[in-house]
Amino acid sequence: MPDILTKAQRSALMAKVRSKGNASTELRLVVVFRALGITGWRRGKTLRGRKVSALEVQAGQRRFQVRPDFVFPVHKFAVFVDGCFWHGCPIHATQPRQNAKFWRDKIANNQARDRLVTRQLRARGWRVLRLWEHELTKRYERRLLARLRRIGLLD
Repeated sequence: MPDILTKAQRSALMAKVRSKGNASTELRLVVVFRALGITGWRRGKTLRGRKVSALEVQAGQRRFQVRPDFVFPVHKFAVFVDGCFWHGCPIHATQPRQNAKFWRDKIANNQARDRLVTRQLRARGWRVLRLWEHELTKRYERRLLARLRRIGLLD
C-alpha cells in the first residue's frame, strides 16, 4: 500500500515520535553497572576526532564523530549495546516481510557502520566492547560477567 504522505510529511511526523527509553538495552546495562559497583562510565558522550585539512576532505575523509552508549574516558574504553533487530543479531534478528529490501539494506548499513566505527575507535587507541541486547538478560548473566571481568571492568 503506498504512503499517503509525502516524504517530507512522513519525516516530520516520525520526528515527533519520542523514545520511551531503552529499558532492554542501555538502561539495563546501567542497572548491571550499578549492581556490580562499576564506576567511571558516562552515557551519551560524543567522541570526536581531530579536524581534518581541506585536502583530506576533498579525498573523502571527514571528521570523526561517534557516540558510544557508554564511555570510560579514563581507560579509553567504549561500550555499545546493539539491539538485536536493528543490528541484525545472528540469533534473534527477524526479517520483516513488508518492505523487505528496505529493511535488509537498513540493517546491512547499520552493520557496516558498526564495523567502521569499531575500526575507527580502535585506530585511535580505544578499546571497544559490543554487546547484543539479548546478552543483558538473566539467561546470559554469567557470560556478561565473564566478559566484563576479561576486559578489566570487574576485579
